[in-house]
Amino acid sequence: MIVSETVTRLDEVVRELDDDPDIQVIVFTSGPPDFFFNHFDLAASAAFPVPEGYDAVPTWTDIVLRLSKAPYITIASIRGRTRGGGNELALAFDLRYASREKAMFGQPEVGSGLLPGGGGTERLPRFIGRDRALEVILSSDDYDASTAERWGWITRALPDAELDGFVDTMAARLASFDRESLASAKAMVNRASLPPDADLVTAYSEFAHSLTLPGFLSRAASAEVLVAQAGLEYIGIANQQA
Repeated sequence: MIVSETVTRLDEVVRELDDDPDIQVIVFTSGPPDFFFNHFDLAASAAFPVPEGYDAVPTWTDIVLRLSKAPYITIASIRGRTRGGGNELALAFDLRYASREKAMFGQPEVGSGLLPGGGGTERLPRFIGRDRALEVILSSDDYDASTAERWGWITRALPDAELDGFVDTMAARLASFDRESLASAKAMVNRASLPPDADLVTAYSEFAHSLTLPGFLSRAASAEVLVAQAGLEYIGIANQQA
């Protein structure tokens, strides 16, 4: 799960990358075999870092905005669960390649009485269209990599055995190009395709408010009991049984 330490360290990493003029291509992977990035640990949400200042952008929102606008190219090599905030992080990367057998995607917030807050409601419709985005977000269901590829949610789904080689080849190809040309082309595509920054800031505020609503608080209490009794690993399963 995404905890406060995850947010803090990822913020540090992105800022370090911004300060390195030689970085051209970054590949993001995950060590745990069953997860790329999963959802926020809602029990620890109060500990998430909060920037100072009335107009300060929430740290998580700042991370996904920085990644989208970075002068380097970001590639995600995805295996395992990529849900909630993890899916929103993946949407911030420039290219998303996923294991056809092992990757899974979803936005489970509504099923928990919450709202997505990291860009899912702003970015997903631009990738897959309004009606499909509504299905994904309202149903809180999980989607396999083949469906995600067909809908335009990810760049490409590949057989698991071919994923690493394909990503390495793509990264090496992009790294051989002129850095300024890559960054300029990315900026031009961004101008035509990204939502306004203010929409993501508003979405995070609405997500934070939804943590205080009765619908979430009642479901969270039920899910906590189910997790304790059955050893369930993630809130999506608990929601189906609550």
